[in-house]
Amino acid sequence: MKQVVLITGANGMLAKQLAKQLENEYSVRFLTRKKTQSNEYLWDLNNHYIDPNALIGVHNIIHLAGASIANKRWTKKRKQIILSSRVDSADLILKELKKHQISIETFISASAIGYYGTKTSDDILHEKSPKGNDFLSDVCGKWENAAYDFKLNGLANRVAILRIGIILAKNDGALKRIMHPIKYGLGSGIGAGKQYMPWIHIHDLVRIFKLILDDKRITGTFNAVSPQHINNMELTKAIAQLTNKPLLLPNIPKFILQVLFGEMSAILLEGSKISSEKIMNAGFRFEYEKLSDALRYFET
Repeated sequence: MKQVVLITGANGMLAKQLAKQLENEYSVRFLTRKKTQSNEYLWDLNNHYIDPNALIGVHNIIHLAGASIANKRWTKKRKQIILSSRVDSADLILKELKKHQISIETFISASAIGYYGTKTSDDILHEKSPKGNDFLSDVCGKWENAAYDFKLNGLANRVAILRIGIILAKNDGALKRIMHPIKYGLGSGIGAGKQYMPWIHIHDLVRIFKLILDDKRITGTFNAVSPQHINNMELTKAIAQLTNKPLLLPNIPKFILQVLFGEMSAILLEGSKISSEKIMNAGFRFEYEKLSDALRYFET
């Protein structure tokens, strides 16, 4: 009999791809705000509700839910939504498990490389590097603490956390946003262009989730990024080459982005090198280790 995996963030690109990766070996369920399929179950964070049927017989939970950090300006209200959608949603699941006296095998939570703070340096950051001191790092810290609460409360045998970089996927996500202006001859670097952009091919990312799910020995926090360190200008040039479009415009000045996006501009203007050594030591092998390999995939 297949183990049951419950995934939050049902409508996101990552959840959909992950379900495809798992469905042959696991019975996949989703928590969603709008039920359309038989394996989807309703939850409502505002009303503190989860359909109890979603939790019956569940063995593993993968927590991917979280409002986008890049879609809207970071007003006070938006910041609260970004935090609550990650942390309060995890707390709701924990309380429902406790209420129904259900314990699970594994709780896996997404996090982000924003844990280390929005800064640019040549240091290579690893899982033991200190947390940053800005909004995103605080969100990630609380997000990860909410995940470890499942272990502390005896509700999960093990907890694993993935600090995810920029996800490259065909026709979706960051790659689509970067590629769109380049296709129309409007592409350019951002700020100095020297900020690093830790990235991962979505196919490798879902394989990391599956490795952790399959291997009961794996626990703790891992960076989910390619081993190759690429800065903004290098990524922009590589995508321009892929689309056969020249980069005619100068880099977008830092002050313009700060005016347009306010505090949120930091995620565009800053970025550090992130180590993937720990997940590789746990047995993972990247299929798309180099950006050139990933972009060739998107040509097809």
